[in-house]
Amino acid sequence: MRVYITARRPSEVAVDVERWRQRGCRSFVLRRVTGGELDRERLGAARYAAGLQAEVELEGEASDLSDAASR
Repeated sequence: MRVYITARRPSEVAVDVERWRQRGCRSFVLRRVTGGELDRERLGAARYAAGLQAEVELEGEASDLSDAASR
């Protein structure tokens, strides 16, 4: 299952990803917010919180959200 993360602040993204990771999720899609620096910071926070074995991507970058769970 992929989880759709909608938090705006990088720290909130990290908390959300960590919660889902603890539940066993290993695939995350971040909602695009600005398309700029903030999204890159959010993506970095998500990747750090998710760990090396997880898949993390930004919405619109080859993602199919049909199976993504909303937080």
